[in-house]
Amino acid sequence: MNILVCDDDREIAGAIEIYLRNEGYTVFKAFDGVQALDICRKENIHLIIMDVMMPKMDGIQATMRLREEKNIPIIMLSAKSEDYDKITGLNVGADDYMTKPFNPLELIARVKSQLRRYTSLGAMEGKSDSVFTTGGLVVDDERKTVTVDGEEVVLTPTEYGILKMLVREPGKVFSIEQIYEEVWNEPSYNSENTVAVHIRRIREKIEINPKNPRYLKVVWGIGYKIEKI
Repeated sequence: MNILVCDDDREIAGAIEIYLRNEGYTVFKAFDGVQALDICRKENIHLIIMDVMMPKMDGIQATMRLREEKNIPIIMLSAKSEDYDKITGLNVGADDYMTKPFNPLELIARVKSQLRRYTSLGAMEGKSDSVFTTGGLVVDDERKTVTVDGEEVVLTPTEYGILKMLVREPGKVFSIEQIYEEVWNEPSYNSENTVAVHIRRIREKIEINPKNPRYLKVVWGIGYKIEKI
């Protein structure tokens, strides 16, 4: 699989490249957001590791541009650890977030987790023939499509994973920890903001009025559910 590493610190980009190549991945490197966009248009990239602070075009802007065209997983890197920076990255379409300095082995584990989700959710191939419906919301897990009242909605692999988990059992309430552990496939630690941001993005795509949702509801103090209609 092809992975794009985008970081203006060439030493960090080179170090990440070594770890990824040792795992058998093909690595492309970019040193600003403009280069990253150019490579993504020319090459078949399956995952992006994107630094936030870069010249010409930063990681936030590049991610926003990429999300207009592609739904491949994006792991965002930043030297900042404040929740604001993490939430901003997730809000614009990143699937995961790591703060520098980070453990390279943890980064590789997250890369593998994102790629597993990307392939299993059908961004590259589909295996299930299940169709889940509630009201006008239809999740076709064979075609990996989501439609609302007949109009197709484009979700990222992570967003699709959350929605599929909820819509399989309409009316059932899932805790934040349950959602995170199933979709991210790792233990849940301080995952509330991460899940909440993805829930907000899903609502913006499937609800007519995200502030008064018909389908994706919060059950305060417990978690989230898809309404059975």
